[in-house]
Amino acid sequence: MFNIAICDDEETFIIDLKENLMRYAAESGKEFCFFIYHDGSELLHEYRSEYDLIFMDIKMEKLNGLKTAEEIRRMDSTVGLIFLTSLKQYVWRGYEYGAVNYLLKPAKYGVLKMELDRYFSRYQGKDEPYLSFQNNSGKYKVLYKNLCYAETNKRNVMLHFEGQEQVIYKSMKEIAALLSGHPAFACPHQSFIVNLSYVKGVEGLELVLTSGQRIPVSQPKRKDFMMKLADYWGDML
Repeated sequence: MFNIAICDDEETFIIDLKENLMRYAAESGKEFCFFIYHDGSELLHEYRSEYDLIFMDIKMEKLNGLKTAEEIRRMDSTVGLIFLTSLKQYVWRGYEYGAVNYLLKPAKYGVLKMELDRYFSRYQGKDEPYLSFQNNSGKYKVLYKNLCYAETNKRNVMLHFEGQEQVIYKSMKEIAALLSGHPAFACPHQSFIVNLSYVKGVEGLELVLTSGQRIPVSQPKRKDFMMKLADYWGDML
């Protein structure tokens, strides 16, 4: 089942697009579940990390597609985006937000089919493990591979990913339980869990990350952590 969101303020276009998507689903043997929105702010308010692909109108009266896409990319770097527009001059701006491609209105079935074939040929989707969470700043979906490290933040945890720092309302024990089964994660300190793919080196009782940041290594955890790091680096060679 693929979750597809359509965000457009033209009801007749939504109906036509949905019919063409259902035709594609029938021909390809795929199953689609649709989520319909008529404005970017509505989509952002009800955003779900389970979306696989979003069809987004660029020009909407309230919150336009480009502004909406900017917010979506802050929350979710992986969801597919296909922009909808009747104005070609907006097309190139769409690629700034990681658009898969664009469709000119009215969208013909042959062109839609070609774009969907291309999208699904590259689809990775739910096979990639991720964390989804919500805090006072918004909703987020973070692929494990994009999570650099997590650290204790009072009673919660601060996640560091893709140049962002966001609080998740869970304890370090809960986060460690989620991530410890993944071979790329290890705990150098009781207050930290680190993605080993971001470790550049070890200097004494500090990790040096590829970003230049330094993470403490506690003496009690040093031996076990270094063994895990050596195993991980060995597998990467």
